Amino acid sequence: MIGKFFYRIWKTVDVAGRFMIGIIALFIFAFLIRGCVQGPDLPKYDKGSALILAPKGILQEQKTYVDPIAEIMQEAQGTSVVETAVSDIVDALNYAKEDDKIKVVVLSTGGLQGAYGGITKYQDIRKAMADFKASGKKIIATADNYSQAQYYLASMADELYMNPQGLLFFEGMGRYRTYYKTGLDKLGVKINLFRVGTFKSAMEPFFRDSMSDAAKEANIEWLGDLWNSMKSDIATSRGMTVEQFDNFIENFPELFKAANGNGGKMLVEQGFVDKLMNRGDFRQYMIDMVGMNKKKTSYKNIHYLSYLKAKRPLVDMPSTAANQVAVIVAKGTIEDGSRKEGTIGGDSTAKLIRKARTNDKVKAIVLRVDSPGGSAFASEVVRSELERAQNEGKVVVASMGGMAASGGYWISATADEIWAQPSTITGSIGIFGMIPTFQKPANELGIFRDGVGTTKFANAIDPLVDLSPEVSELFQTAINNGYDEFLALVARGRNMTTEQVDQIAQGRVWSGEDAKRLGLVDELGSLDDAIKAAAKLANIDDYGVSFIKRELSEKEILMKQLLDNAEITGSLENIGSIKANPMVKALTSEVQQLMDTFAKFNDPNHTYVHCMCEVK
Repeated sequence: MIGKFFYRIWKTVDVAGRFMIGIIALFIFAFLIRGCVQGPDLPKYDKGSALILAPKGILQEQKTYVDPIAEIMQEAQGTSVVETAVSDIVDALNYAKEDDKIKVVVLSTGGLQGAYGGITKYQDIRKAMADFKASGKKIIATADNYSQAQYYLASMADELYMNPQGLLFFEGMGRYRTYYKTGLDKLGVKINLFRVGTFKSAMEPFFRDSMSDAAKEANIEWLGDLWNSMKSDIATSRGMTVEQFDNFIENFPELFKAANGNGGKMLVEQGFVDKLMNRGDFRQYMIDMVGMNKKKTSYKNIHYLSYLKAKRPLVDMPSTAANQVAVIVAKGTIEDGSRKEGTIGGDSTAKLIRKARTNDKVKAIVLRVDSPGGSAFASEVVRSELERAQNEGKVVVASMGGMAASGGYWISATADEIWAQPSTITGSIGIFGMIPTFQKPANELGIFRDGVGTTKFANAIDPLVDLSPEVSELFQTAINNGYDEFLALVARGRNMTTEQVDQIAQGRVWSGEDAKRLGLVDELGSLDDAIKAAAKLANIDDYGVSFIKRELSEKEILMKQLLDNAEITGSLENIGSIKANPMVKALTSEVQQLMDTFAKFNDPNHTYVHCMCEVK
């Protein structure tokens, strides 16, 4: 009787569960049928509206792929990695400048945290903002506070407002890292490091407790180029000289004290902010300018993501032009195998190149590189596929974004032309390998490894056993050979001797401006400039541009359709707000970044061309 009782309960639960799953499945099916028959409900906006540009998180050349279901769960838990594609901001501005229904752009930078790979992404957006302003429409920037990066964008606005309680503080640019040598020594961890290049400082934290003089010399030079570019841009935008900008930073403590600690007042007096406005005053200012929305809650506006859904074609139609320039984005760490967006997989990126190579309409390929490097093996897989396209008559041009260093330079080295932006981080022509072993701490815990093998190389790489001198020598020989191969590739691609390349290599990082002077790049310019150059090299005047992308799976297409029906809404105050415990973030971000980087180190030969050249 008891068994039958619980059996009936279980059957009831089972049937109810199946019923609910069926209902959900029918709901999704009906939703999709409705979408196929009627099409998606496109966002609507009133004539005379303000377009709200509110970039969130990290600016990226290409957003990192996240499984749609995992993305929903992460957003619900507040653990999602927030990113903004630069192309989304640029496209929104391009649409808006021709749109009679958009009267003004409101730039809200409160959710912006930074940019992957330097300052070129800010510069791409600033260029689009300048083009928008040329149409005669205004850009208005507002924020409670401004970080240096946020202000770099905001300074392009026609009107720049800040909360009376806000502050702007220029930090300059720095390259700071955490060094572990003494800590690792105390733990008994042995770092077996193999490298070539005086300036190849990527692994310094594991065998030093401070930055080497060589690394300091190289870093301060390219950081200086980036900082001078930012200073000049801000000064020009705000109608001041670079000297005035420098004086403000140099005398900041005195100026702040003279203003009795009122940062907002000081910034207005020094010309960095036009006027102080709290949120309510700014909202009323915009209502007076464009009118109130239908709900009577704020001014007429549309968020740029909703705006893109209303303006962009529903489906990316492939170019039908007889002559095409194919663009392939190579963004992120370079890893062996196949990877999705946000990481360069040797096999997956080669597959995209092969797709362009075998298309008779494609006359030229532009590889858009935004990468600090990674696996040497995977880098060569990508580069060799590009070279095969060249051998079959295709023009190949490399266009460097924020970073194209180490492996990022390797995959670009033999292109017909290399384009970079003045503030691109590039070079870092060097190579390293690292194998940590933990024999000492394991032994102290009473853990030992022992066994037999048929040769002295049996169990050669074991984390609980120190590397033998013979194995260490083998690795160093392989690293030396990898460096020689890197030099030879660059020499062949740049029409130099290996000796000439070696003088500017040695793992040293350069700015795009210096790289052009040294012959590592041909021209300075944007992706558009590189595309035009590729068409010119291919001798085609009438051409289309096609972006070669990974084909989405059926599941990804389904989830994308579901997610795309969501409209972005919310007040200006909470758009882009990112919540994080600053103390926990400060304590964990460095270690997490290190772990994430090493987790992607999957080169089959354990050799890497990675610059570790983040800017903070």
